[in-house]
This record gives sequence, C-alpha cells and structure tokens, in this order.
Amino acid sequence: MGAWVAAVLVSGALLCAVGGAFGAGAKISATPEVTAGSNVIISCNITEPPTAVKGHYWEKGGTRLDTNETSPEFTSYLIPKVDHDTSGEYHCIFETVPLSKATVYVKVKPHVYAYKKTEHGNEGDTGMLVCKSSSYPPVTQWSWFRVVGDVSQPVVNGSEDRFFIKSDGNKTELRILSLHLEKDPGDYMCNGTNEKGEGNAVISLRVRSRLAALWPFLGIVAEVLVLVTIIFIYEKRRQPNQVPDDDDGGSAPLAMPQIIRTRMCARGTQIKQTAR
Repeated sequence: MGAWVAAVLVSGALLCAVGGAFGAGAKISATPEVTAGSNVIISCNITEPPTAVKGHYWEKGGTRLDTNETSPEFTSYLIPKVDHDTSGEYHCIFETVPLSKATVYVKVKPHVYAYKKTEHGNEGDTGMLVCKSSSYPPVTQWSWFRVVGDVSQPVVNGSEDRFFIKSDGNKTELRILSLHLEKDPGDYMCNGTNEKGEGNAVISLRVRSRLAALWPFLGIVAEVLVLVTIIFIYEKRRQPNQVPDDDDGGSAPLAMPQIIRTRMCARGTQIKQTAR
C-alpha cells in the first residue's frame, strides 16, 4: 500500500492533499490544481485498487457532493471560492472492497464573528459575550480584549474575580459577574488564532440601571391613574347635585333609595307604606 502527499497555497488558503488507501496494495494520488480566478479543482486518481472500482464520489462533513463521472479510476471536484464556507476536509471515496479513500484539507484563517454584536445586561447581573468561528481548521487559541480608544487591553481569565473566559474549539465565552454601571460598558474584542492566521470580532456591552426596568411599570401605573381621574371628573360634571323639594321643612337623605310615607288609619294606627 502506498501514499502520496501534495500541498498548494491558493489565494491565502492552503490545500493539503493526503493520498492513501484502505485496500491492500491500493494507491491514491490526490492532486489539487489551481484554475482561473479563485476556482480550485481537487482530484483523486487510484492505481492498483484492491478490487474493481464500481464508482466514486466526494464527501464533506458527512454530506455527499455532486461530482463528475469521467473514468472509474479518476474523480475531481470544483471549489468555486476558497473561504470559510468551503474550508474543511474533502474525502474522495472509491467503491472498492474495502473502500479506498483519500482526504484533501482546505485550510483558511479563522472567520470570527460575534453571536450578538450588542449585548445588554442589568446592573449587578452576569453578562456573557460569545464569539464563534465557522472556518477550518478549528481555532487553537482564543483571547479577549477591552477596547479603550485605540488601545486593546487584554482581559485575563479570573481577573478581579469577575472576568472568566471559557473556550472550546470554535466557540469562546466571556462572563462578567456583577456588572458595573460605569466600569463595564464598552467594546470588547475576541480574537481567534489557528495555524493559518487570526481573526477577530467586536461586541458592544451596554449596562442598564436596576431602576430602568421599573420605568415601564411606573409609566403604566401613571396612565391608569390619569385615566381614572378623567373618568371621575367627567361623571361628576355629567350628574350635578340634585336638591329635593322641602314640603315639610326637612329634607330626606340623598342616599335613601326609598321614600317612606306614613299615613294614619281610622283606628289611629300608623301603617308604613313603601312607595317605589
């Protein structure tokens, strides 16, 4: 069994082809080629296969790719543009028994981006800033900086017992405990590095006062009070005070819902009759 290795630098991207085969006595040569512009053609050619080649195809990230159908022993794939979206591991697979496979690595510098370009937090709470990278190879080192004017100040993990950094592959998090209203707001930069270079992104952190969350509630309460007052004044003016006739030199209570009339019967007994 043999193997063949080649590497070509294309527009800042490294394409490293590693040839090999899983079948005994098989040999695969994978040769990346550069065409016009940024187009890149990667290809594989198998010699001395363990069994007859029934077909071939390409895979990237477990997804089968559309390929050409030239000859059983040769296959190629066109990458229109080498960037963070197309970077990764490409596998050319020949259908033999066992399968014969070679890998082409398309490597670019990190494509770092902020999960949210602006983060908001309340005073005293914990703030979390998140950055990710979507390129290959994965980021091997993450760093955080506080941007003050034109100066980037490193953020040390565990500093002030409030700043904590957690990084894992293509993702990093900066946690800030007990957010301070005056000290913590501003711009923070995350920086990712791999074997091909580095990339960064900036996140703006804004901290709100604890009282800020109460303003919407207080505004609603004020609107309700104003509305109730307007209704009360309107009803008061729409129904002016009514003064009843005073036939007996006295007046009945305004709040009395019924008027009680008294009459004397022939026997001298008082009978109360309720008139509605």
